[in-house]
Amino acid sequence: MIRQALLLSALLASPALSAVRPTNLQSSVLPIRSRVVMRPDGMDVWSGRRLTRVTALAVGAIRVRIGLEGQLGEDASWAVLPEARQATAPVTPLTWGFAGAGLVVTVDPATGGLTVADTAGHVLLKDIDAPARRTATGGGAGFQLAKAMPANWRYFGLGDKTGPLDRRGGSFVTWNSDSPFQETTDPLYKSIPFVIPVGPDGTAAGLFLDNSWRGFFDFGKGQSDTLRFGADGGPIDYYVLAGPTVKDVVQRYARLTGPSPLPPLWALGFQQSRWSYMSADEVRGIAQHYRQDHIPLDALWLDIDYQDRNRPFTVNTKTFPDMAGLVSDLKQQGIRTVAITDLHIAFAPNQGYAPYDTGFVGDHFVKKADGVLYVGPVWPGPAVFPDFTRASTRDWWGGLYKDFVADGIAGFWNDMNEPAVFNTPSKTMPLSNLHRIEEPGFATRTATHAEIHNIFGMENSRATHDGLLKLRPDERPFVLTRASFAGGQRYAATWTGDNSSTWNQLRMTVPMLLNLGMSGFAWSGADVGGFLGTPSADLLTRWIEIGAFQPIFRDHSAKDTAYQEPWVHGPVHEAIRRRFIEERYRLMPYFYAVADETARTGLPMMRPVFMDYPDALDTDCPSDMVFTVGGKLLVAPPPQPESPGWYDVCLPKGGWFDYWTGKPATPRMRGTRQVVQEKPALDQLPVYVRAGTILPRQPLVQSTMETPIGALELAVYPGDGCAGTLYADDGHSLGYQRGAYLRQTVRCSVTPTGLELRFDKRDGSYKPWWHDIDVVIHGWNGPAPTATLDDKPVPATADATAATLTVRIPDRRDISLLRLVRTASDH
Repeated sequence: MIRQALLLSALLASPALSAVRPTNLQSSVLPIRSRVVMRPDGMDVWSGRRLTRVTALAVGAIRVRIGLEGQLGEDASWAVLPEARQATAPVTPLTWGFAGAGLVVTVDPATGGLTVADTAGHVLLKDIDAPARRTATGGGAGFQLAKAMPANWRYFGLGDKTGPLDRRGGSFVTWNSDSPFQETTDPLYKSIPFVIPVGPDGTAAGLFLDNSWRGFFDFGKGQSDTLRFGADGGPIDYYVLAGPTVKDVVQRYARLTGPSPLPPLWALGFQQSRWSYMSADEVRGIAQHYRQDHIPLDALWLDIDYQDRNRPFTVNTKTFPDMAGLVSDLKQQGIRTVAITDLHIAFAPNQGYAPYDTGFVGDHFVKKADGVLYVGPVWPGPAVFPDFTRASTRDWWGGLYKDFVADGIAGFWNDMNEPAVFNTPSKTMPLSNLHRIEEPGFATRTATHAEIHNIFGMENSRATHDGLLKLRPDERPFVLTRASFAGGQRYAATWTGDNSSTWNQLRMTVPMLLNLGMSGFAWSGADVGGFLGTPSADLLTRWIEIGAFQPIFRDHSAKDTAYQEPWVHGPVHEAIRRRFIEERYRLMPYFYAVADETARTGLPMMRPVFMDYPDALDTDCPSDMVFTVGGKLLVAPPPQPESPGWYDVCLPKGGWFDYWTGKPATPRMRGTRQVVQEKPALDQLPVYVRAGTILPRQPLVQSTMETPIGALELAVYPGDGCAGTLYADDGHSLGYQRGAYLRQTVRCSVTPTGLELRFDKRDGSYKPWWHDIDVVIHGWNGPAPTATLDDKPVPATADATAATLTVRIPDRRDISLLRLVRTASDH
């Protein structure tokens, strides 16, 4: 207790807190209008009729609930995991506030406003106005809150909004909308009310508003020093997360809302789609062309025209006479099939359409305010909409996949699930429509669409995900959803929706995907080449190059546009595109190891550079197009990808290697920054590897179903903290959850006489495809050294031109040591 008291005294005496810490001394200047009632896990703050309850949940996480009339909203959430929401941590009372969960929360006695600081004394969030009512739509009681925005802080998150990576100066609406988008379009398809404020020294926080109503975030656009946010109704219920780093915040958010689960391995491969391939013969022709041209491919997607009259869960048997046979033929070539299943069920009474008939009998459809079935126009014409807030409806929906699963279709695509409705100004159903909440953890009640709209698409993808798990209990579901909400990453991957084939849209893709990753959606992508319009040859080539390093790698195009498969612009462009797709497959062991990390920690595969290197925040190099893959590979496209002009790439502190040559990068210093100057070339994309990386690579395959032939490669780039991870499993089942996986850390260190590579003992029981490992040391100068594996000689070959040393060793499950010792004359 003495040690804790001393720590608290030190924290409260810090300069950052002393300016905001309310004490009894304030009562002599300001009238005390608030009172604090301490709780074992936090406090209740009463300011007139307003009740603010602050709860310490776990280290680095608190929850704030406000009842403007003294009553808190229902303690339930579609987004936050029950175990995270119900967690509590003990607190130590202060004069006006408490310390607990690694945070210090203080109250302004005059206003009841909160200040939240971390244990280092950094103020993370500070109220500057009392919560207020605002004009609302949809029948709710709206509210807004205001927080201070320090002048030198930046703001990230909110998912795939358009605009720069940094949200500061912008204003956004959270309302899922069917919006083919351009540079300033808002709102878009997803609502993820999660924000990451980041200070100039890299200190980070998280702010998550757990509210499904139409909302807004104003990042200083209205007032330059004020972050305002709110919603048109629902509870005032938000979470504050501490860092100290962006990585810490992202991981805490994943513990709050759940990480993205490990996808099937094929989902990391290249995928081809179009609205639409119009027949089974055309699909077979596309697959044949890929295999004849030796372009790796893992999935072909079927858009709505495979269906009978655009009716979900049907097949047009004239153009697709044998769906099971088509799926089987593709699978024999190493290609999976993904099929679209939109959520609008055709309003087809007495027509033998089973999804409508069974849904009507089960009372599974949304109704209008007067209790009559709601019917709205979408692709099949008049359509009805499942009431996904009922657990029984989700169970019914999941069962509709039975025949498709029996046909062998590997994944499913939930589109139009904002929900989109045609011929209406709002592009969606009336806000007065009624949903029945019949869900564990919620009070059974009726809610309007104004409350449910933003979680409708997420619950659609949840129903699909859970249904597939029931039908294939030991297979990982793959679901792609267009609309979602915070926490939706537990059920589905996503993409940025209907983009366009322009250079501007390619430039927007990177910050959109980076903010999606920081907002929980680690598995996301954008339609490569653009969906609307026809890309030029150069645009499609550049997009494929960049897409090869992004999480979901899918080429997709719309009707009435030119085809955009990799071969369409002739052999020169095809060769470049093939080379980058092939590199994706060579890097598959690294991508899969990062996918494993994502499933365990919530950290995305595709990251802003500052997530792993906070010093990258303070740079004058253009950065919105630069990203890392798992923190180790830095991908640096041109900031203006259509421009032939030279551009600078800032490399974070430390050593870096050129990925393509394997040789150390030679940056120049510009102030305190390491800068490499690059000149764009259509067949090149600058990629750098962090010194201290051990990067697993494999021989080329045409599909992840194909077993690589040869040795696994471990590319070693010596440097500080040198390490890498091997991960493998069967690529499709849930066996990894039962220990059927391989995870092994490999470390390297430079010694006075050479280099040592240490293999830690493996976790898991899975036996990998490789029997040998080629250890390739980059930056090696001089002849081959004496090489021993656990004191037994192994052959080593030096390549002076490439500056590499290659040592082949047998695969080792247990702890082992590879030692490379130069001759005395080479030391």
